[in-house]
Amino acid sequence: MTDLAAFPITAKWPAQHPERLQLYSLPTPNGVKVSVMLEETGLPYEPHLVRFDTNDQLTPEFMSLNPNNKIPAIIDPNGPDGKPLGLFESGAILIYLADKTGQFMPQDAAGRYETIQWVMFQMGGIGPMFGQLGFFHKFAGKDYEDKRPRDRYVAESKRLLGVLEKRLTGRAWIMGDAYTIADMATFPWVRNLVGFYEAADLVGIADFPNVQRVLDAFVARPAVVRGLDSPKRS
Repeated sequence: MTDLAAFPITAKWPAQHPERLQLYSLPTPNGVKVSVMLEETGLPYEPHLVRFDTNDQLTPEFMSLNPNNKIPAIIDPNGPDGKPLGLFESGAILIYLADKTGQFMPQDAAGRYETIQWVMFQMGGIGPMFGQLGFFHKFAGKDYEDKRPRDRYVAESKRLLGVLEKRLTGRAWIMGDAYTIADMATFPWVRNLVGFYEAADLVGIADFPNVQRVLDAFVARPAVVRGLDSPKRS
């Protein structure tokens, strides 16, 4: 049997199936990127809920795996050279899982780097900007009479949506006909923007029909439906 005792996180979240990939996460946009990828690939995995309401992400056990105290994080008991590997940062995990399975990443070098480019576009732009917009619009807006912070992120979110809209023109997915980790990275955040953050009208989502079209295709995938609910909230 696989022994994960070398990872202190397993003291707080014991592995019932240590031979499976261990996922420590919460169904947020960053979290579901990885659960969706795991569902899409069919890799056996064991999900562990990291609760923000009890600050699980700040515990020594969790931070032993991710010192940046953010979800998601994984342990792959069958990592490179057959040795267990712990990883954090959702984009890095997506690339790792694509390489491990040979799925959802172009096999040619140019296509691979172009896909990673769009993953980085999400990591450096869409995620942070949509997240700040959500903070100032849904959560803290009433505490700030000055709307310039919110409006700054509205304008940048619209710009990023425009970049994505142009990219998707005449394409089924970000990389064309092939569904890739670039889509898994991006569309959980678009979904959150127009759904949980209630910012569809604020950013004028109707002005981005290709983004809406691909979002609809994304959330209709059975593996995405499952991944959006993993780990299940208590």
